[in-house]
Amino acid sequence: MFRIGDFSRLAQVTVRTLRLYDELGLLKPAQIDKFTDYRYYTIEQLPRLNRILAFKDLGFSLEQIADLLNGNLSDEQLRAMLTAKQAEIEQELAASQARLARVAARLQQIEQEGQPSKYDVVLKTAEPVWIASVRGNVPKLELMPQIRCEHLQMLYAALASAGVKILDPEIFIYHNTEYTETDIDMETGTVIDRTEAKRLSPGGAVTARELPAAKQLASTIHRGAPSEVTQAIIALFTWIGANGLTSVGAIREHHLHWREMELNETNYTQVTMEVQIPVARLAA
Repeated sequence: MFRIGDFSRLAQVTVRTLRLYDELGLLKPAQIDKFTDYRYYTIEQLPRLNRILAFKDLGFSLEQIADLLNGNLSDEQLRAMLTAKQAEIEQELAASQARLARVAARLQQIEQEGQPSKYDVVLKTAEPVWIASVRGNVPKLELMPQIRCEHLQMLYAALASAGVKILDPEIFIYHNTEYTETDIDMETGTVIDRTEAKRLSPGGAVTARELPAAKQLASTIHRGAPSEVTQAIIALFTWIGANGLTSVGAIREHHLHWREMELNETNYTQVTMEVQIPVARLAA
């Protein structure tokens, strides 16, 4: 048997934590001396303590851990609890990865201050085209990959069901008029033939519309990972400001010769896309 201090050293937890677990009924001492009130633990209690610590590390509350250890949950309830915890951890991981990407982008922006841009910007025009698209809200930046995938699956399923032919790679349009990391107004689409637009139901999630012509577009080509396209956008706005122009429309992101859902770990960092921003001359 171990006195509480020795057991705490064996288990690598504080005496205060062991006393708390005792009070909550999570881990009672194997024996309490009736004369000295010294608490004693056995080596056989170590696996239960390790389970408590493992569940705590997963983020479960002590009340939830008590239910888990005491068998108060059915297999279905346990599965639901673990599934919810898995989803929560995945969201936290996605949020951390998004923050890490933003830090890397900011560092790259700082390092490039005063250096020539790797992006060549040109002015061009665009004819009107018909697109089939899904438009929706991205609540948080870290959910962007998931929602893009959901939009693309919805888009291609609807086009296949309606028998609409895809004429051009994907296009993403960002309708927000300022930088935001929440409530991103994103439209996911692809070019289709105008004559086939009527095959899509006007009231459905996937609709057809004309993407209007643009008299002037500031345009650049981005080669690299999709998550790094922010650098191209920064380069475009830098060029726009330096040339006495202003943006007058949504950012357009055209995928060239690839589909996002077909990317794998090998080619994900080597995509090519054209980023466009409609512009006009600033008023004197």
